[in-house]
Parts: sequence; structure tokens; C-alpha cells
Amino acid sequence: MSERAAVGSVASEPVIEVDDLVVTFRGRRGGGTARALDGVNLAVGRGEIVALVGESGCGKTTLARSILGLERPASGEVRFQGEPLGYGGRALKAYRRRVQLVLQDPTGSLNPRQTVYEAVAEGPRVHRMADESGRVVKALSQAGIRPPERFFLRYPHELSGGQRQRVVIAGALALNPEVIVADEPVSSLDASVRGEILALLLQLREELELTLLVVTHDLGLAWNIADRLVVMYLGRVVEDGTTEQVLNNPQHPYTKALLSVVPEMEQVESIVLTGETPDCARIPTGCRFHPRCPAYASGEAEAAGIAADCRSRELPILGATGGHRAACWLVPAGDAPIPR
Repeated sequence: MSERAAVGSVASEPVIEVDDLVVTFRGRRGGGTARALDGVNLAVGRGEIVALVGESGCGKTTLARSILGLERPASGEVRFQGEPLGYGGRALKAYRRRVQLVLQDPTGSLNPRQTVYEAVAEGPRVHRMADESGRVVKALSQAGIRPPERFFLRYPHELSGGQRQRVVIAGALALNPEVIVADEPVSSLDASVRGEILALLLQLREELELTLLVVTHDLGLAWNIADRLVVMYLGRVVEDGTTEQVLNNPQHPYTKALLSVVPEMEQVESIVLTGETPDCARIPTGCRFHPRCPAYASGEAEAAGIAADCRSRELPILGATGGHRAACWLVPAGDAPIPR
């Protein structure tokens, strides 16, 4: 485990727990029910940074929204510090003070008619917190906007992209949250600024003992910031482990394909996935990844004697904890890949 992973892990007290979560939406044009999440288990330890990774449409943003209470599950539950999430107005308001969201587009997140001060002060005002100006000064300073008073009367269009993202982060910090959910926090920023924002998130975790859940399609970003990676595909977790375990020994063919396009992984052979993630209203039978799986297409699954399982036998749902695991018929549960 990396040095930063020692700060928090699922072995510590879980702050966020997701238990067999199912989230459904009505399909397009009366096409039935779409299962955006189809049995997801997750535990995030205090002070841990967990990255949810996968292509668009895999369910990672829906999972993040469910954890924030923005989507109500059809079944299963979200727990915060051991208590089930309540969906009443007062319960959600109190919860969202402790679990804050940072969105990917700082320009869209900030009201162009609000000054920096107004943007950061909005949360404390909604929650009627004392010492508004002191909270704004402290939050801006923590987010790297210094001296904060110099930026009070500036508007978003007067700031750089990196400064706008720091203001968005300051708006979350003003409430003294325990958890921050960051949805693609650097995807809209220039490459020169991304490292600064990632370093800031790591610094905030160290200084404030924050727990971070980072949603990203970029495994390179996850490599640089996360203690643990949770790889999602079509509404389920397909691989879960520490960053070192997943990047050094990826077990699921989907994870291997995602890693093959990360520039830092020069030794990994390029894998091109055919097609797009299927519609979650029409989930394939058997392993939901098998129609795009390189191991299935190449005959590797047939040689291992599990091709029929891939086509027709549904994989068990991964639990919330249990070390490095992958949901693949080529990989025994909780074990290394089958020798072949």
C-alpha cells in the first residue's frame, strides 16, 4: 500500500457504505426499466481516497449521485457513519452539510452574477452557520486562493480555470464537510493546472482528514490520487482493489483495456474495445461485458472452458470489502487469475 493509503482504508471505520444498491430509470420511449445500478456494494474508510472509474454510462456518476442523496434507490441503502441515509428534507439538508459535491465544470458550477465571496458564502448562509466572513476567508485560503480578501469582489469570468475550480472547492470547504464527492474534478482544466488541483485535494485530505470519492474516466488521474480503485461497468463493480494492486496486476479484461490507453502504462499492450457500453435497459445475459470482451473474442475464454458461462451464467455481485477482487469467470473470487 502507498504511503498516502496508510491514512485511511476500508480497514478503518467506514464513513460511507453502499449495500446492494439498485437504481432504476424509466427506459426511453416506453422501453421498460433501465437499471443504472444493478447491485453495488461499496465501503469507503475514513480519510480514504477512492476513485470510481469506467467509461461513460457505466454507472459511476449515478452511484455518486445516490451517495449524495440526489437519486433514491429502488432497493438497497446508503449508510453514513453506520446510519441509513434519510430522504426527508431536514435529514438531507443535515447530511449534505457533511457530504459535499465538487462538480467537473467550475464555469457551470458558479453563478456568473455572484462574486467569489457570495459563491463561497452561499452554503454557510443556507445552513445558518455563524461567522460567515471568517468561514469564507478560511475556506478560500484552504483552497489556495490567497490573499482571500483580494478575490472577494471578483466574478467568475475574471478568474482562470484553476482559480474557478479552487473557488468551487472553497464553497464545499466552507461547510466543514467530512466527505467530498468530486465528479471529474480536473477534466475541464488545462494539463498544467490539473496537477495543482490534484495536489490540493491530497493536501486537504492530509490537513483536514477528509474522505474523498473521485469520479473519473481517467485511470491516469486515479493513479496519481487514489488509495483504492473501483472499476465499474454497466451498473456493477467489476474490479476493486488498492491502486497498486489494480494497476500492477489488473485482473478483469475491462480494466486491462482501460489501462492500455493510459500513457504512463507504456508496457501494456494496446487493447481496442469494440462497440459502446450497452444500454442499461438491455443488459446482456451472462457476463455483461462478454459482447465486448477481448478474452472472449480471442478464444481465451473458450480455451479455459468458461465461454458458456460468459454467455449465460450471471456473475456473483462483489461485496463491499475483501481485498483485490474481479467479477470475471477467468478470475476465481478473491484469488489470483487462473493459470493459463
